[in-house]
Amino acid sequence: MTDRTAETGTAKQAADPRRWRLLGLLGLAQFMLILDVTVVAIALPYMGADLGLGRDALTWVVSAYTLAFGGLMLLGGRAADLFGPKPVVLAGLATFTVASLATGLATSAELAVGGRVAQGVGAAMLSPAALSIVVRLFDGEERNRALGIWSALGAGGAAIGVLLGGALTAGPGWEWVFLINVPVGIVVALVLARQLPALPAWGGNVRLDLIGALVVTAATGLLILGFIEAGDEGWTSSRTIALLVGGVVGYALLVGWLRRTRHPLIDPALLYRRPVLSGTFVLFVATGLMVAVFFLGTFYLQSAAGHGPLTTGLLFLPVAAATMIGAQLGGRLIGRLGARTLGMTGLLIAAAGLAVPAFGMSTQTTVVAVSVGSAGLGVLFVVAAATALSQVEPHLAGVASGILSTFHELGASLGAAVMSGVAAASLVDGTTAGFERAYLVATVIAALAAVVAGVLIPGRPASADTH
Repeated sequence: MTDRTAETGTAKQAADPRRWRLLGLLGLAQFMLILDVTVVAIALPYMGADLGLGRDALTWVVSAYTLAFGGLMLLGGRAADLFGPKPVVLAGLATFTVASLATGLATSAELAVGGRVAQGVGAAMLSPAALSIVVRLFDGEERNRALGIWSALGAGGAAIGVLLGGALTAGPGWEWVFLINVPVGIVVALVLARQLPALPAWGGNVRLDLIGALVVTAATGLLILGFIEAGDEGWTSSRTIALLVGGVVGYALLVGWLRRTRHPLIDPALLYRRPVLSGTFVLFVATGLMVAVFFLGTFYLQSAAGHGPLTTGLLFLPVAAATMIGAQLGGRLIGRLGARTLGMTGLLIAAAGLAVPAFGMSTQTTVVAVSVGSAGLGVLFVVAAATALSQVEPHLAGVASGILSTFHELGASLGAAVMSGVAAASLVDGTTAGFERAYLVATVIAALAAVVAGVLIPGRPASADTH
């Protein structure tokens, strides 16, 4: 199939009358995946008490999901390109749903961590494949609106996870943090199996690059583990340094392999495209800052301000609403203002909101200010997706989505590591000094990123240039 034929096929798919309904279903599936990152946080102490899990085991309940999700994302995206996104979406959703059931019924640390790994594997198949369908079903201004909805559901899922985790843990019990995914997953899978169009696969005689997939999975996993270790033991510990160096070496080996092999996992030229590079940068920073918001906010509200899990979840509702509103506005304004202007504006709004608790904290001022900052972060998720994916050819939509999603997880891991290190004193003694320093660091990062985004994101006159 020629590029012209592919583009025509994509345009026809964009006119599919079911596209908005399909976006809602795919968005609901993505909502579950992102929800599962934060919904567990409040349930961890209760889960540990019931299953007799120590600190290390509880850390792995969180980390196992992040490692599998982030490490296998590129493989999931490439599989969607080669075999078609529909079977990959359905396989990923089925895996995630069964794994959620197994985790909710777990009676030991091994079963809980194993279930979380399997959840991450399913999520790594589902997320990039679903996003590639969105990119292929929509075009032009409609695609920006669709990405706005997609980003709002994803970003809102992270915030609502805090509330849902508190409600479920205080109500039926921590098990339902996982079991609630089962009925939702079954219904969504059945509807998608019937209504999702069989979009074309682009594989032909191309084989899946399993060596490249193994190397990128190992490299990404080592980096994520290194960031987690840095949050626990500090950046200068020998284990942290070894993991981070191993991750960097792994990516260097990946670049060499991609240049040599006949059927690379990723087209190396794709990584050097300015829109892909700038969109990935924006998402990396936005995710790191969003994790900072949740990490600092939940710990401050519970340990320093003395609120319970359900109250903490309720206090995060304005944050969720602001994030979703920001994403929706971003989807509507990006065509009018351009990605560069909107990206810089979003980062500056985030910096302004995060700066307030850096100079004095109370429950009210922190929630209001962080909600303002989160609106800016919601805008950034749209800017990142629209910039990175708007000019990617249909046969590369899956792997491009995988690249974006991988850096989403890397940003989340780095954000948690940096914030836990800066706020370490407050995490131990419940004072606010460490939290205030961490918010100041987040503010500086957002402001500096606004400058970088202004240079890196292509301007509107140059938007047609894909390289």
